[in-house]
Amino acid sequence: MPNTPAPPAAICFDLDDTLIDDVAASSAGLRAVMERLGHPDFGAARALWDAQTEISFGAYLRGHLSLEEQRRERIRALAVQAGHNEIADHHCDELYRTYLDGHRTGWQVFPDTFPVLGALASAGYRLAILTNGVEAIQHAKLQALELTPYFHTVVCADTAGAGKPDPRIFQVTAQRLGVEPGSCWHVGDQVQADGVGAVASGMRPVIIDRQGRQPLEGVTTLGSLDGLLQQVGLPSTAATGVL
Repeated sequence: MPNTPAPPAAICFDLDDTLIDDVAASSAGLRAVMERLGHPDFGAARALWDAQTEISFGAYLRGHLSLEEQRRERIRALAVQAGHNEIADHHCDELYRTYLDGHRTGWQVFPDTFPVLGALASAGYRLAILTNGVEAIQHAKLQALELTPYFHTVVCADTAGAGKPDPRIFQVTAQRLGVEPGSCWHVGDQVQADGVGAVASGMRPVIIDRQGRQPLEGVTTLGSLDGLLQQVGLPSTAATGVL
């Protein structure tokens, strides 16, 4: 019979692509920039944008690039793909503002987000957001989508002094929640940032895999947030018709 993990005292959540559909939002922003650049191929643009974001934003989290520099690198990569080999910094900044405006129009929660957060909050769990996103933007999302009241604290990489998977940001979050890391679960969608980082800090990782990727051995992997309720011994919102 499989071991049942002890219920957590608190639960941390990644935000983008865990609670909020960031793929949809970033696609809206990307299409707005593509229109400005005359880029004809969304599939190619999406693949490049994702790869360049991983490289450039990762460099930013490690302190190798400023926030503005990593944004410009991403825009320049897309511009070159569209045939614009020379693009000034101020033009990159303008295009990134176009991206952010388009991104904002696409903000939306996943269908299971509110029912699951509501069930956890009603059960008395202390909840936190633990994200690598920029604090000003992440707070704006939480407020616009009416998610703010569910969380006791919001911890972002640019103000915490470290980003996932660095265990320090997980430890800061546990401290703000008033619990030990070992009594906290972290729920996210990225194996490296969320899973590895949580383990390194002493938290239990839970990976939300909405794309149906191959689950990792030894890591709790769920197809939706609703499965988290079963993990902590609460009724499924799907079963009760809440979703």
